[in-house]
Amino acid sequence: MSLMSGPNTRQPLYTAAQRARRDATKWTLVQGILAPIQFVVFLISLALVLRYLSTGEGYGAANASILLKTAILYLIMVTGAIWEKVVFGQYLLAPAFFWEDMVSFAVIFLHTLYLYGLFTGMMGPESLMWLAIAAYFIYVLNAAQFLLKLRAARLEMTPEVQHA
Repeated sequence: MSLMSGPNTRQPLYTAAQRARRDATKWTLVQGILAPIQFVVFLISLALVLRYLSTGEGYGAANASILLKTAILYLIMVTGAIWEKVVFGQYLLAPAFFWEDMVSFAVIFLHTLYLYGLFTGMMGPESLMWLAIAAYFIYVLNAAQFLLKLRAARLEMTPEVQHA
């Protein structure tokens, strides 16, 4: 595959070898399963958090949902790092996913700050819920980044892009 030169030319997301490793590893499937599960948990949790913030009811359910979302986030981050190692040869910050990883760190930081605030008692319920909202906002941005990368990877596979 030859690359055209010019200001609008981008490097392909994957080399042929990286694409082959991506398609051969079980970690691609793991990510493909965990990502939609995490998104469903996020939607349910967001509804519970918003319910608590608007009514003052359901703190326990909202908190439990945030803890579940955080656990899945940690799981997807660890398995994603393994996926990146298999495909790109490094656990995180591979050039193709550098910005997605950087925003993921912000998402992890905010979720971890939630845990710290909860378990130390340093934050009250309402502050914790607003922190969860902030974490969820950044999570949505991060999810959009990954969806755009997925779209870019699929577009790279179309004959029009391969022969451009």
